[in-house]
Amino acid sequence: MQIAVIGGGINGLCCAWKMAQAGHRVSLFERGQLMQGTSSASSKLLHGGLRYLETGQIRLVREALKERDHWLARAPHLAHPLPILLPIYRSSRRPRWLLGLGLATYDLLAGHSSLPKSSWLSAKETIAKAPQLKSDGLMGGYLFHDGQMDDRELGLWVARQCRESGVDLQEDSPVEQVSTDGEIHFADRQTEAFDRVINVAGPWAGQLLNRSSIPAAHALDPVRGSHLVVDRPCGHALLLEVPADNRVFFMLPWKQKTLIGTTEVRQSLDEPIACSEAEIDYLIEACNRYCSQPLQHHEVLSTFAGLRPLLHSTGNASRASREYAIQTNNKLLTVFGGKWTTAMALAQRVSSSIH
Repeated sequence: MQIAVIGGGINGLCCAWKMAQAGHRVSLFERGQLMQGTSSASSKLLHGGLRYLETGQIRLVREALKERDHWLARAPHLAHPLPILLPIYRSSRRPRWLLGLGLATYDLLAGHSSLPKSSWLSAKETIAKAPQLKSDGLMGGYLFHDGQMDDRELGLWVARQCRESGVDLQEDSPVEQVSTDGEIHFADRQTEAFDRVINVAGPWAGQLLNRSSIPAAHALDPVRGSHLVVDRPCGHALLLEVPADNRVFFMLPWKQKTLIGTTEVRQSLDEPIACSEAEIDYLIEACNRYCSQPLQHHEVLSTFAGLRPLLHSTGNASRASREYAIQTNNKLLTVFGGKWTTAMALAQRVSSSIH
């Protein structure tokens, strides 16, 4: 079959690669440059989503843990295991027993993973690993493992695998409309027809259907996730509670600096995708509840933000589903949602839907 993929983020690239491996002739169209949008503005983690257990997303966590291990094995030059500390204070909102149960479930869902299982550390052991933490009220912490990656470089590595598999990758090729009979209408060239069209445009997948007068079976919540890169080394990766609400955030080592994130702010597709001053203040305030040496605004070297295409499921963005869904309209298939870590699993499901 001649197949078109719309969207050059990680989900689109993985779909194109998987379908080329299945023997299809694949062309991918990206409105800008490959891996320049949401897919290169992640928290740089390959993870199962420990916090998704709180909202009962068991299937997704199991799939993501399996895919986490596959990425670590598939591209060890761009991804590596990352030990993460989850410190527990007397003031912590989640008790030790609950976090221990969550991590035991996480380990169980990971199956026969090559990564170590979680373990409990005393307060003294926790401070020895993460001296940046305040010690007052510290009860100890759980040590668990996920993966860290260079998201943009790993995505571009997937793009190279696409090219080697025969995929025609076309950048600067914005798609104006699609049709259910396999036609793609471009802004600056003639319409092209394909046996199948895969709309994997991330946050803009629903917008493309709307422009094409095709009803969408699922609604997307565009949610901005912002991050800070600060000018200090990170003694140890940390998963921490946000004191002001029920969210969590990360402090991670990143290129000899510290990466802090993320936020969850709903916004429209026509707003600029950029970290706001309020988000900077939010993340710094959260960090300073834990840092023995308070973080100052002048230490923020840079910020970045991405727009996540979350399935609309709740009024609270932090509790929105991270699952993905697929809509089929004759020769057109549209992907709603999707996570970085599960991009290959999504691609396999899309490939299996092509007949």
